[in-house]
Amino acid sequence: MRVSTSTLYDQGTRSMLQQQDSLFRLQQHLSTGKRIMTPSDDPIGAARAHELAQSLSLNTQYADNRYRAADSLQQVDSTLGSVSNLIQSVRTMAVAAGNPAFSDSERKMMAVELRGHFDELLGLANTKDEQGNYLFSGFKGNTRPFEQTANGVEYKGDQEQRLIQVSSSRQLPVSETGDAIFEPGGLSLFQTIEDFIDELETPGGALSGAVSTALQDLDIALDNVLAKRAAVGSRLQEVDALQQIGEDTAIQYQQSLSRLQDLDFAQAISDMTRQQALLEAAQKTFTRVSGLSLFNLI
Repeated sequence: MRVSTSTLYDQGTRSMLQQQDSLFRLQQHLSTGKRIMTPSDDPIGAARAHELAQSLSLNTQYADNRYRAADSLQQVDSTLGSVSNLIQSVRTMAVAAGNPAFSDSERKMMAVELRGHFDELLGLANTKDEQGNYLFSGFKGNTRPFEQTANGVEYKGDQEQRLIQVSSSRQLPVSETGDAIFEPGGLSLFQTIEDFIDELETPGGALSGAVSTALQDLDIALDNVLAKRAAVGSRLQEVDALQQIGEDTAIQYQQSLSRLQDLDFAQAISDMTRQQALLEAAQKTFTRVSGLSLFNLI
């Protein structure tokens, strides 16, 4: 069988191009530090790397959600702390108001101070978060939860808690509804303070019964706020625990991706050295073959 010069030339050209392509791909792997650059490099490994990358991305999203949940819960906790301090201040004033030696004018001065606490409480109940949503309005984030009307302070929110997906299996409540905090069991904290202010403003009134009622209602309200704050604290601890788990999971995903994708540089350099030698050999062979002809023999 005779092999023509053109056939030898074509075979030599293809061989050099193949060697050059292989060398170029090795150089790309070395420059990027990645073992898998296209699915054809390792179809099974590429599929697994894609799954891990998606899982890592989802885990990162959950981490962002947990940060948002922690921010919301910390603001709720801080606000509830202010509410509990205010209730205790009002309670101290109620105890002091029971002193029978106080004159009507002194009681009216206490009523003025209590009115300031009332307004402060209303402001705390209508606190907004950093996004401009009301903390205690339930799902109605844009609705001012408490409005002062002719019939007293009325709740305008709903009874639903806002939830954030903090893991694949956990939606965490990150808010408390205003009625559950300020109107426990049908008892309105606003009405309790309002009624006591009215008693203080009534000249010559006997306050013993009013003081007893106010203290009883304030204690109920305070216990309720402290219980809600404890529940918020428990959720903050859960967020911290989930965040630690998420960070550990992220490290595991990253390590698995690294094992699949990262290049073994020592092996790659060895392969490139070998490939360069193969390319040089192909080039020399091509040069010798292309120089063979009858004219060279004459």
